[in-house]
Amino acid sequence: MAADLLRQPTTQARARLVLLHGWGADAGDLMPLGEALAEAIATPLELVALQAPQLQSQGSGRQWYGLFPADWAAVPAAVEELKERINNLGSAEIPLEATVLLGFSQGGAMTMAAGCDLHLAGLIACSAYPHPNWQAPVTRPPVLLLHGRHDDVVPHSAALALKNDLALSNQACDLFSFNNGHAIPVEAQAEMKKALKRWLDQPAQSA
Repeated sequence: MAADLLRQPTTQARARLVLLHGWGADAGDLMPLGEALAEAIATPLELVALQAPQLQSQGSGRQWYGLFPADWAAVPAAVEELKERINNLGSAEIPLEATVLLGFSQGGAMTMAAGCDLHLAGLIACSAYPHPNWQAPVTRPPVLLLHGRHDDVVPHSAALALKNDLALSNQACDLFSFNNGHAIPVEAQAEMKKALKRWLDQPAQSA
């Protein structure tokens, strides 16, 4: 694989799903989820799983920024770097407007911080949290938040805070809470599939 991403192109792909893994994982972690989601929608999807740029400070995985303890001062630069990487994925065949960003945990926080400023089809954040002093822009993509009510890593209250932050924006923000912990259970995946169908499986516009 390339040093910074995994890519699974699909013949005639007309949309893209970008996956952002959590703290301590790597680019391959969410690829099986991406494959399952791609099979569930009609629009052919290109899958891109981005690798976080830093080695995890306490193991062999990767991190978007130091988290234990949290290095909040590093967040702005990390977010700007991620925006640039996502922008660079856009192409004539699959523009950013046909791209959905999906992140888990720390990757979910990065999804919200970077994705709300980009012209994307939608954002999916599972077990995510808002960065300190983050303010959502008024104009942003539609958002699906998913969070376990019994999450002992990122409390469910973080999802409520995100939804509150997004309340004044111009697009929908749906929150799906499930009876589970820091995970992506089957019922959460079902909601992700619904969102992807809504955002990407749209009939072609007549000329």
